Amino acid sequence: MSKKAFILVDYTIDFVAADGKLTVGEPGQKLEKSIVSKIRETITKEGLVLVVNDLHNEHDNRHPEHSLFPPHNIEGTEGRKLFGEVDEVLNQMEEENPGKVIRLDKRRYSAFCGTPLELILRQENIHEIELAGVCTDICVFHTAVDAYNKGFQVVIDESAVASFNQKAHEVALDHFKSVMGFDVKRRG
Repeated sequence: MSKKAFILVDYTIDFVAADGKLTVGEPGQKLEKSIVSKIRETITKEGLVLVVNDLHNEHDNRHPEHSLFPPHNIEGTEGRKLFGEVDEVLNQMEEENPGKVIRLDKRRYSAFCGTPLELILRQENIHEIELAGVCTDICVFHTAVDAYNKGFQVVIDESAVASFNQKAHEVALDHFKSVMGFDVKRRG
């Protein structure tokens, strides 16, 4: 039986809290219980939890996102911390299960771009990943496309992804299922 990985993308204060710098708001906040449950379940089943978050520098005006979005997930700010109970649970899981939680920083939409994510998954003999976090149609989407192109099996549970654009969220979920053949768990 091969191990599985749960990859949490950008579930930070800046992306989820009501006063976050680039917040999804309530749709993101509603994911909290599902994400916490999936983290605990992954660790219990001897899987790997990877947390991959945007890292920006407030003085980097050459970054492509600089002209597209307000400053967010700035290094050293409160906004980069994980949102709500997710932060507490991950800290506890790291302490109790050394090596089962890995945190990575990314500077582009995809969690694979410029990070050792693929190397870690291959070294751990992981072929199936579950993606969660925000935004379904931006960072989760670009991570999913890269995972597809790298040959990983991908699961996406609608109860663990959200966006500030509901229409784009729905289009991304449909694309995951009908174009990429992912296992997409839909609500209701």
